Amino acid sequence: MLYLKTLIIVVQLLSALGVIGLVLLQHGKGADMGAAFGSGASGSLFGATGSANFLSRTTAILAAVFFVTTLGLTYLGSYHSKPSAGVLGSAPVTAPVAASAAPATSAPVNASAAVAAPAASAPGQDVPK
Repeated sequence: MLYLKTLIIVVQLLSALGVIGLVLLQHGKGADMGAAFGSGASGSLFGATGSANFLSRTTAILAAVFFVTTLGLTYLGSYHSKPSAGVLGSAPVTAPVAASAAPATSAPVNASAAVAAPAASAPGQDVPK
């Protein structure tokens, strides 16, 4: 489970960095007027309008990957495999029974003290409810 979380975090980090880089590479709406005066956008690798479509689609795909990995990390982070006792010990605690280890022929002298001792030593028994 730890390897899966690590993999998802790495994919999320790479997609976030990709989105940041692609957004910084894209030109705003006002850049079209600058291209008309020879800013060199028409001679780019993807053509005059090809770069905008390619960068927009790639940004959208990386944003979708980022969104899916965020949902995946939220799901994995909220999954609890076993309940925790917490700080106050709210989960029921079972004390080991000391009488089962003793032979059946010998009886304790004070039976009420033998039963009360493990119950008083259990954690969370002195917490008011």
